[in-house]
Amino acid sequence: MTRLSYDTDLTDYQWEILKSLIPPAKTGGRNSSVNIREVLNAIFYLLANGIKWRAMAHDFPK
Repeated sequence: MTRLSYDTDLTDYQWEILKSLIPPAKTGGRNSSVNIREVLNAIFYLLANGIKWRAMAHDFPK
């Protein structure tokens, strides 16, 4: 299922800046199954709309 785009989503330019600030994953352990960009998009949506995490649109990561 393709996620809808929202006006609070990061642009590619913004994502490139933020991505460079996120430290690389440590070795060992399991790989992350979460897309960090989508998590940030969800956080920005939450902050812009002043809602609870459970009330967010269903197409964001859980």
